[in-house]
Amino acid sequence: MNRLVEFLVSPAMKILLIALALVFPFVAGDEYQIYVMALAFIWAIAAYGFNIITGYCGQLNLAHGGFFAIGAYVVAILTVDHGWAFWPAFVASMVAGAVFGFLVGVVSLRLKEHYFAIFTLCVGYIIYLLLDKWEEVTHGSLGIINITPPEGFGLIDFTETIPFYYLVLFFLVLAIWLCSRISNSLVGRTFRAIRTSDDLAQSLGINLMRNKVLAFVLSTVYAAGAGGLYAGVVRFIGPAEAEIQHTFDLITYMLVGGIGTLMGPLLGTLIIMWLTQFLQSLEEYRMIVFGPLLVLLVIFFPMGIIGSFLSWRGRRAARRSPAHKTLSRVTEDDQDDKNREAGNNA
Repeated sequence: MNRLVEFLVSPAMKILLIALALVFPFVAGDEYQIYVMALAFIWAIAAYGFNIITGYCGQLNLAHGGFFAIGAYVVAILTVDHGWAFWPAFVASMVAGAVFGFLVGVVSLRLKEHYFAIFTLCVGYIIYLLLDKWEEVTHGSLGIINITPPEGFGLIDFTETIPFYYLVLFFLVLAIWLCSRISNSLVGRTFRAIRTSDDLAQSLGINLMRNKVLAFVLSTVYAAGAGGLYAGVVRFIGPAEAEIQHTFDLITYMLVGGIGTLMGPLLGTLIIMWLTQFLQSLEEYRMIVFGPLLVLLVIFFPMGIIGSFLSWRGRRAARRSPAHKTLSRVTEDDQDDKNREAGNNA
């Protein structure tokens, strides 16, 4: 068991995951499974953005799904209505995510805890209403079809499932690498200090507003970029992409994998999406199975799968430390002295 836990959180595990992802198209049963995996990777990218603002910085942004939809709609509108190529539209989607994220963050991050969550929930609903009612720009409830796929510049055809799978895999690896760099940098440690306590972080000289807005913008860029890729693969989007359900799905992915961990969002996304696919045959009864499984997972892994393993490893290392052994011996000696004193008094 000890060796298994060490392996799950080791660099070798990351290398194994990359190798499995590279060979997956060759062992998958059909193209539909490859398509589902590509979608899972896209949602994992969005989950990593959510992990920055919620897992690292401790701010629960319930408008994250709305920013995913903004990225998708920017790509759709620019390619379909204005004749842009996919890649310039994709870059524009991330710029739009950064701009809207900055504007919303500057206002919403003046609030704290559940007030911030409620405010962003309202922002997410406003985004949904705009996409649904602003028919002149967003096409309203009809949605947008025939979205331009990524261009391969005559070398690769990204309308094919396997090439697009590897394209999404590339962006996923890039997203994880950037998230790792952020986590291990001074910026990441600043985010975690804010998550621990606003007052403590401020006493250390940390500019709360600036760093919270930075985390918010980084998360919305991730979400908008994932939305842009999503529009390129499904080639049809509607206002439903901005529904609050997508945000709650992302929260579930992180809860299962482990909030604030590097590999947790990916593992949680893959588990939930594939479990959902396996239970499709049960139709409306699938939640009878899915619900209890989630409850058991939360009971036995309250910090998520990766988070619980990391916590277990930390406690194990602490027990093996010289300071812990010395403290244990002192405690045992004190207890022996108390027992002898009690015996003498008797």
